[in-house]
Amino acid sequence: MKRFWKTESVERTESGWEIRLDGRPVRTPGRMPLAVPTQAMADAIAEEWRAVAEDIDPRAMPLTGLANAAIDRIAPDPRTFAAGLARYGESDLLCYRSDHPVLLRERQDRVWDGPLDWARSRYDVHFEIVTGIMHRDQPQATLARLADAITARDAFELAALSQVVTITGSLVLALALAERALDADAVWAAANLDEDWQIEQWGEDMFATQARAVRQADYDAAVRFLGLTASKRDIPVV
Repeated sequence: MKRFWKTESVERTESGWEIRLDGRPVRTPGRMPLAVPTQAMADAIAEEWRAVAEDIDPRAMPLTGLANAAIDRIAPDPRTFAAGLARYGESDLLCYRSDHPVLLRERQDRVWDGPLDWARSRYDVHFEIVTGIMHRDQPQATLARLADAITARDAFELAALSQVVTITGSLVLALALAERALDADAVWAAANLDEDWQIEQWGEDMFATQARAVRQADYDAAVRFLGLTASKRDIPVV
């Protein structure tokens, strides 16, 4: 699809802050108005549209994509979507440790124990730590409390957190990021600990490096989107 508009703007409406092209509202793939909860988010999305030169490239518009997902996929039934996201707590990355080499295990303990300790204190939960890759069930009370924590988020927060969870493999890290117990760099480092270890031992692989760059771009977009949802809402949306 080629650029067909001349001007971009945002307008406050009953639904939220709408992004408009030549005064007409942008619509999601589901034909809903692209209305978001904060002016800061609307301005950032409008800037993506403003940056389009000739052809629309969805990969260059990650905030628009996340807003579309929040409105079309999540807002109609946020509890069901959150329940699917909560299942990552059953096999959280931080709970699975290597049995060798010893130095890798020590690094995992040093980096991953902190977020788990925070979650234990924050949610009054217990985690089963596993050595190796064989699955071990987490306590039902732990899963229920983590599910409650993610279900409390609105559709726009869930859109961002879904991307963080799937990229990092950790519900705990995503919640720590959302509650500002860890910053974005610390979460990224924790999620990529094993990969960084392999790079230190064997060097970089070109294709793996390219794939990681794509993941990091998606992660950075999700972190930014989450930050934009955290600003004060002028009009409730969902």
